[in-house]
Amino acid sequence: MKPPYEITGNILKLITSISEKLGEVKTYYLDKTQPELRKQNKIKTIHSSLKIEGNTLSEEQITALINNKRVIGPKNDILEVLNAIEVYEKINSFSAYSVASFKKAHKLLMSGLVDSSGEFRKESVGIVHGEDIAHVAPPYQNVPYLMNDLFQYIKNNEDPILIKSCVFHYEIEFIHPFTDGNGRMGRLWQTVILMDKYPIFEFLPFESLMSKTQKKYYQSLAHSDKKANSTPFIEYLLNVIDNTLTDLLKFSGRKLTTMERLEYLISIGINEFSRKDYMEIFKNISTSTASRDLKKGVEFEILKSTGTKNKTKYTLCNKKYSKFGR
Repeated sequence: MKPPYEITGNILKLITSISEKLGEVKTYYLDKTQPELRKQNKIKTIHSSLKIEGNTLSEEQITALINNKRVIGPKNDILEVLNAIEVYEKINSFSAYSVASFKKAHKLLMSGLVDSSGEFRKESVGIVHGEDIAHVAPPYQNVPYLMNDLFQYIKNNEDPILIKSCVFHYEIEFIHPFTDGNGRMGRLWQTVILMDKYPIFEFLPFESLMSKTQKKYYQSLAHSDKKANSTPFIEYLLNVIDNTLTDLLKFSGRKLTTMERLEYLISIGINEFSRKDYMEIFKNISTSTASRDLKKGVEFEILKSTGTKNKTKYTLCNKKYSKFGR
C-alpha cells in the first residue's frame, strides 16, 4: 500500500529546485569530494543526528573518537557516537530496499544501548511530549507487515525518490518499529535511500539543518500526524535538502574572495591539508590563486605551514576572525 500523502505545488517546486542543484553538483564535480571533507561532513552528520536525540558530545569530541582518542563524557553518549561512527563508515554496505539490511543497521547503531537492537519491538509504545501523549504507534503485531509494505513502496512506487525518502522517514517515526532509535534510523535510512541514486548524499550533512531547525522538525511531524498524511513533513524535509544544497553550491557557483574562502575553510574545520586539497574544495580557482590564498592565511596567522614547495601542509591555528577585521 502507498502511504497517504499529496504531491502539492510546493513539493513539485522543491523537487525541481533540488534536481537543478543536483545537476550543478555534477557540473562542479562536488560529488567527488576529497576524503578529508567527507570525514568532516560525516562528523557533522553524526553530531547533528545524535544531538536531536539529546546526545551532549561536541563535534570536537566526536572527531577525537574517530581518531581513536580518549574522550570524557557520559558513557551512553560515547557509546552512541562510537556506534554511529561504525554505521556511517559502513553506510555503503547497506541495501536501501532490504528489511534485513535495515535491521542490521539498527543492531549496529543501538548495540549496548537497548537489549533488542536489530529486532522489531514486541510491545506497544506511545510517544510522550511533556505530559501529553503525542502519538500512539500501531500495535506491535502489525510492525512486520507495515515495514514490509513500506519497503515494497520505496522499491516499486514510481514517485520521485526524493519524495519517497521523505515518506519513508516519516513512516518510521509513525510506525516506530523499534523500542528505541527510530528517529536516528529514519534519518540514516533516508540518506541510504537517496545515496542509491545520488551518491553525493553520503557526504551532504542535511541532518545539520534538521538539528538547527529542530522545532520545525517536530512541528512538521505533529502536523502530519494531525492530517493523517506525511505531506507537511515531506515539504519540511525537501526544504532542508534544498537549503543544504544551496549552501554547498554557493561556494562553487560564484567567485569568492580570499576572505570568504578562508572563512569557509575554517567553518568546515579541516585539520590538515595541502594546496591540492584546497583546490579540491574550491574547484574554480587557479594554482596561483590557491597559493596566494594560503600565503595570506599564514600572514593572518589563520594557518600554519610546514614543509616546502609541493610538500607544504597547512593546519588551522584556531584563531578568531579578528584578523579579518571582525
